[in-house]
Amino acid sequence: MTTVLPEQSPAPLHTSVPTAAVRRVLIANRGEIALRIIRAAHDLGVRAVAVYTRADSDADFVHLADDAWLLDGAGPGETYLDIDKILALAKRSGADAIHPGYGYLAENALFAQAVIDAGLTWVGPPPSAIELLGDKSGAREVAEAVSAPVAPGSDGAVSGLTEAAEVAQRIGYPIVIKAVHGGGGRGFRACASAEDLEGAYTAATREARSAFGRGECLIEKQIVRPRHIETQCLADAHGNVRVLSTRDCSLQRRNQKIVEEAPAPFLSAEQERIVTEASIRVLAHVGYVGAATCEFLLGTDGTIIFMEANARIQVEHTVTEEVTGVDLVAWQLRIASGERLPEAFPQVRGHSIQFRINAEDPTTYFPATGTVKNHRAPAGPGVRLDSGIGEGSVVGTDFDPMLAKLIITGGDRDQALARARRALDEYRIEGVSTLLPLHRVLVAEKDFAQDFAVWTTWLETAFVNPLADPQPGDQMSTATDSFSVVVEVDGRRMTVSVPKDVISDLGHVPSPSVPRRKRSLSRKGAQLADDSNSLNAPMQGTIVSVAVRTGDTVEAGDTLAVIEAMKMEQPLKAGHSGTVSEVLVDTGASVRSGEPIIRFAA
Repeated sequence: MTTVLPEQSPAPLHTSVPTAAVRRVLIANRGEIALRIIRAAHDLGVRAVAVYTRADSDADFVHLADDAWLLDGAGPGETYLDIDKILALAKRSGADAIHPGYGYLAENALFAQAVIDAGLTWVGPPPSAIELLGDKSGAREVAEAVSAPVAPGSDGAVSGLTEAAEVAQRIGYPIVIKAVHGGGGRGFRACASAEDLEGAYTAATREARSAFGRGECLIEKQIVRPRHIETQCLADAHGNVRVLSTRDCSLQRRNQKIVEEAPAPFLSAEQERIVTEASIRVLAHVGYVGAATCEFLLGTDGTIIFMEANARIQVEHTVTEEVTGVDLVAWQLRIASGERLPEAFPQVRGHSIQFRINAEDPTTYFPATGTVKNHRAPAGPGVRLDSGIGEGSVVGTDFDPMLAKLIITGGDRDQALARARRALDEYRIEGVSTLLPLHRVLVAEKDFAQDFAVWTTWLETAFVNPLADPQPGDQMSTATDSFSVVVEVDGRRMTVSVPKDVISDLGHVPSPSVPRRKRSLSRKGAQLADDSNSLNAPMQGTIVSVAVRTGDTVEAGDTLAVIEAMKMEQPLKAGHSGTVSEVLVDTGASVRSGEPIIRFAA
């Protein structure tokens, strides 16, 4: 029998002010997670201090904070990754605590210790726990110590490519290369054969060094076609560890999640018991305090492998909040203030699904930039929107491409999906490409919505994206080549897409909508799918490597260069064979979207 969840989420356990001295918390983060922390702080009567860059000076989190201070500099390295600057602003602002959010310095033990040494309350786990769990090799040792299931692999970080090859040969391909200090899919590469090892290892270490300042990697046996299962946990300073719910995060691209749901569907009671008990043992072993997520892989044969523990709040914490009624971010502040966890949290009710609204092309997953126009948020029963953008927001390349999170809750998974279809249809963001069109396709996709026959690389290896198929007669190559025009025909309101060259002679060009685009890139990503005589930058970014020289002959699918934007690397591949006639950029060059990188002989 199906139990229908009420339209309103359950009330939180209580809303008392923390018992200790946290009264003014500085948020060492930006965007929607900064907004989320501000709201939790205000619910508890705690004042919130924002730090921001010049690019974010008009962002909502800056306006809604009680106080805001400028982080002078460009890019993460000079701003949200600069420990000295953040501590200096905490002192100037009068903050007595620092909340790191997720990403940036959230799992940096040196930062945690520096906060504590400065006499401030650290809203997170002890530095020692971060050291053990934030380091994937340390987390593996902890898992082995408490008999949590682990995959065969290296004993900690490998010393270099030679040792990586030795480990891979011992455990057998396919393998995964994982940044020891990484997270969020950065510094992670799958490798199917010895021939691919050097390229994958080099890319993983380089990306990890760029995103986290350290490039050490470990090697593990790859579980083929796994589901990604995780547990949401809380632990207090009194030795109590609680698991609130499971989640499934199997829909990913480039090893980064784009859809998450709670509870994890189609888990057996035994599988849920295994991940729950393993999570409690891992966190108790390291003396964990705060919010944590333990991540597991579930193989098609039922094998469960502990993957890592994230010593922070997760992007997808929202779905657990929706099915339990527990404010996890508020509990982070309460735990940091010394509160004890209750004997039990509410049982899971209903089902919740989160859609990450990233600034990306929905056919290639390339990061996108632009100014948000015609913004319309969805609403109604079961809809929650955690957003860091609004009308006029400028999306650049300095920071993560996630703009918002759409969280949909229903009495069961079917109702959540039905509400998701409605909310996604209502949601409008124009002026910058987002994953919204992809999400609309996914909630109607049988393998996901009905059979749940998906795995972590399903989007990239098995899913046929209809958005990538050219439409008959569709010659529009960019978002500004056509416009949506509202007309009335016999009293009926209709919206039609009109090519720009048809209406430009009229002397009026309306605001661009988001029409279907002619496929200039294949659905597998950064591969040119036409017979162009040049390889152009698909987005603004930095060239991190160039793999060819003038005179080289290339074949379709060969990697020609690698570009980095929004903290992610993307290989640029040839779509056809040819001879390189000119290489126009060097490693380290900054390029604009559409700028030629490599030319080919006619």
